[in-house]
Amino acid sequence: MNTPAFPTSGAVPLLLDGPAGPLELSVEAPEAPPRPAVAIVCHPLPIEGGTMHNKVVTMTARALRECGLATVRFNFRGVGASAGSFDEGRGEADDLRAVAAWVRAQRPDAQLWLAGFSFGAYVTLKCAAGLKPAMVISIAPPAAGRAWDFGEILPPDCPWLVIQGDADEIVDPQAVYDWLDGLAPLRRPPELVKMPDTGHFFHRRLMDLRGAIKNGIKAHLPPAADGRTDA
Repeated sequence: MNTPAFPTSGAVPLLLDGPAGPLELSVEAPEAPPRPAVAIVCHPLPIEGGTMHNKVVTMTARALRECGLATVRFNFRGVGASAGSFDEGRGEADDLRAVAAWVRAQRPDAQLWLAGFSFGAYVTLKCAAGLKPAMVISIAPPAAGRAWDFGEILPPDCPWLVIQGDADEIVDPQAVYDWLDGLAPLRRPPELVKMPDTGHFFHRRLMDLRGAIKNGIKAHLPPAADGRTDA
């Protein structure tokens, strides 16, 4: 069994045993006073070129590290050095569960956060009810236009930040807004951030995305090791 230790500094590539074989991970330490939380960031659709190196994914992870969180990016099965093949979200959800189990075993005192972009947002939401994270960040969740069944999604029972570009050419923004409006009344309704003049891949708006993430999570950050509570 390949069960590596959780790195405590730098940016470390790892291979972790997953349901379909090795999973390729990149674990990065916080860039601010560390907080007891680890964020797993999931990438967009593998069959359309999505990897853990996607710019939205790496910017999301950077914003979280700048707030004191360690981050884990990983390639879903069949991407990069991760074994297996695309499984329409089913196997990818198992991949996420395997990474989350490793994080919790290695960092049992840390909160688990989930973040995902596009297809990665679908996978994180699909798993959220079972994983019970402390925070969920959904960026351009593909609520319509593809085969992903958002009708089966149970909204996370935790703080939930949704960021959607108003000019998204792949995910229909209005479908996202209608999906959120159609959810049953929630104990914790999501915080929706609409980004004007912003397409699906946040071209020329990545720094704005960084700011939206940092501002949206500020109230939910656990205290840092030095006692600070602000981002």
